[in-house]
Amino acid sequence: MVKNPVVRYVGKRLLAYIVTLWGAFTIAFFAFHLVPGNPIGAYISSLAARYSWSVQGAGTIIEEYKKKFGLDADLFTQYVNYLKELILNGNMGPSFLAFPTPTQVLILRALPWTIILLSESILISWVLGNIIGALIGWRRGSKVDSAISSVALALQQVPFYILAIVLILAFAYIFGTLPPMGAFSQALSPGLTLEFILSVMYHAILPSLSLVLAGVAGWIISMRSLVVSIVGEDYLRLAEAKGLKRARILMRYAFRNALLPQITGLAMAIGFMLNGFFLVEYLFRYPGLGRLFVEAINNLDYNVLQGIVLLMMFSVITANLLIDLLYPLIDPRIRYGGK
Repeated sequence: MVKNPVVRYVGKRLLAYIVTLWGAFTIAFFAFHLVPGNPIGAYISSLAARYSWSVQGAGTIIEEYKKKFGLDADLFTQYVNYLKELILNGNMGPSFLAFPTPTQVLILRALPWTIILLSESILISWVLGNIIGALIGWRRGSKVDSAISSVALALQQVPFYILAIVLILAFAYIFGTLPPMGAFSQALSPGLTLEFILSVMYHAILPSLSLVLAGVAGWIISMRSLVVSIVGEDYLRLAEAKGLKRARILMRYAFRNALLPQITGLAMAIGFMLNGFFLVEYLFRYPGLGRLFVEAINNLDYNVLQGIVLLMMFSVITANLLIDLLYPLIDPRIRYGGK
């Protein structure tokens, strides 16, 4: 038996991580393959609709495609082959609509756009929300507190895609100051040039603003509640009795203690980053995973759908593992030797 508490703690978490990851991947695989619908048949139908001609020998074509995609074997054999390819080669199979392009290639093309857009939106909303929430919580009951809390509560009830639509109407069509869609100007070629980078930043303002407005309200409310709950604690009264300035008490004691749950929330938000806001990307025609996911749904491209879902599961489960491993370093009340 391993006596080192750190090794035992990490070992248990890693074992749980591997089992959870395997279970999530297995459920996702069978869920997608048991959904009614024939993706190969849908592909043939899309060809017929696109080019306005009937596909001769569609049955033979479908059978050949099934062999190429490995869909002619029984479900368990497909599962074993998929898992083996995924683990050994990182291969998620070919996309149906972009054949023979592998699924992972399509995902890797879209992933950087999603990470850049969502990560900076999450971080900006987290920083602003915590600062504003701490300040109004410290001055609870004031007119500023009432006004900001009311606005935050109202914003929290509005779905982020509604915010996106309102911002598009206001800034793109009424005022005409910001582009309504796209990630950069179509007149430019992607590259590490100043003009291209500025174009990307300019086109990211509206989608980022909609995500920041949707996220900052929740952080404001949660941080305000945390600060209000600890304002009357004995250690804060002791700090006041010592003659410390209120600003220092806020930043050194109240804010630091209230920030711990918010750090956990940030880690979870980053873990769930790939899970949400797909409609925002689609509304803005942003070339990220959200747009790819919606297009894959519309065309029954379940290799792409399955690949994106597996990536989302991986990010959430990995975020939980990192929180478990790092939390004893953040919170002194938790020890690696604990259960």
